[in-house]
Amino acid sequence: MGTDIVAQIAVLVNDIETTSQAYADFFGIEKPQWKLTDTLDKTQATYNGEPAEARAKLAFIKFGNITIELIEPDHNPSTWREVLDEKGEGFHHIAFRVDGLKSIVGEMEDRQMPLIQKGEYTGGRYAYMDTFKDLKLIIELLGNDIKP
Repeated sequence: MGTDIVAQIAVLVNDIETTSQAYADFFGIEKPQWKLTDTLDKTQATYNGEPAEARAKLAFIKFGNITIELIEPDHNPSTWREVLDEKGEGFHHIAFRVDGLKSIVGEMEDRQMPLIQKGEYTGGRYAYMDTFKDLKLIIELLGNDIKP
């Protein structure tokens, strides 16, 4: 992937308000504000190769070099909804910032690690890769237009 630095650990939640407050109380920090992901016309998102209407509330909590991302998905099909429905609240993925996202996605697919979901966001794009068979987790690749 060209990097060994974890950028983010993501956690699926049913109620982002309650969970954000729990993190704030536990760590003695300000409660993070959540934002709603953009609509399909902006994200161009796909899930299992099909256009994805799914949206989610996201809250970010920065801890040094790592960010914890809280995700409360809507009820449209997505990797977030699928995992939340099947496994409940908790861990979803580890994210890495990468250069050459499209090429890395291709290399991973060649290694039988298929693309699950992808989309655009302001400042970049993301790809969730199904690395569960080999690595026992989902990896998210972040291709940011602006370096942090």
